Amino acid sequence: MQTIRDTNGLRAARNFWRFGKETVGFVPTMGNLHEGHLTLVREARARADRVVVSIFVNPMQFDREDDLRAYPRTLQQDARRLEDEGVDALFAPDESVVYPRGTQASAYVEVPRLGAILEGASRPGHFRGVATVVAKLFNLVQPHLAFFGEKDFQQLLVIRRMVEDLDFPVEIVGVPTQREADGLAMSSRNAYLSAQERSRAPLLYRSLQEVAGALRAGATDCPALERRALRRLERGGFRPDYVVVRRRADLEPPGPQDDALVVLGAAWLGRARLIDNVLVDRPGPRAVAAAPAAAH
Repeated sequence: MQTIRDTNGLRAARNFWRFGKETVGFVPTMGNLHEGHLTLVREARARADRVVVSIFVNPMQFDREDDLRAYPRTLQQDARRLEDEGVDALFAPDESVVYPRGTQASAYVEVPRLGAILEGASRPGHFRGVATVVAKLFNLVQPHLAFFGEKDFQQLLVIRRMVEDLDFPVEIVGVPTQREADGLAMSSRNAYLSAQERSRAPLLYRSLQEVAGALRAGATDCPALERRALRRLERGGFRPDYVVVRRRADLEPPGPQDDALVVLGAAWLGRARLIDNVLVDRPGPRAVAAAPAAAH
């Protein structure tokens, strides 16, 4: 595995592969790799001839300086894991390589509306930072495919919208959320949890599942379901940010005819802010209407 620190080295590797007509799969990360990241790497390995993984803790997407400073950095350990997975190149640039004029003076990419709600409202500027660094990495790596986890569902939609609107020639591949045995979504931020908090943490996923189950059973009062989930989290020791039911395509509130939904939640537990989501295919009006008759 090559470890590349600058843009010239990355371009040389990319041009060599493209000359050989090899497909390039790309997995952008901020490091501190866990099994969820490695699942993305394995999916890329299965679908592309060459795999590039980036590790860059992107300062532009952090809304709090203390969060940026505390983010775990485990580059040597991560590199060993990636080499074991058969990755072809690790791109691990310094901030001066990605933002030579600094984050405040750099051009940026912003996805309106979709990047301003939910996580975007809770963390102002977050998706501007995400879209900007991913756009830069796409231009540098020029992959055929790029792989993102569905745990960060809003991020996945923001990247897809950016790619569509700006005509990036890359296919975005969403990979299902990887979970611990008790259901907690794998995340680098889980390391912030104390032992007691870790035992409580799966309640977020269970609360979202409860909302999803009610929707699949035909419930239509989304605000009531959201309020019930928020109360359950509060009783469990969380400080909820939001639990919402949204259309899967654009994260707008669903109408009566919308059946492809997603339940999203974010909540603080101690100093860890956890996010998760559950995809829901809601039964159509005819199926709901027929349900009582089918029970007799």
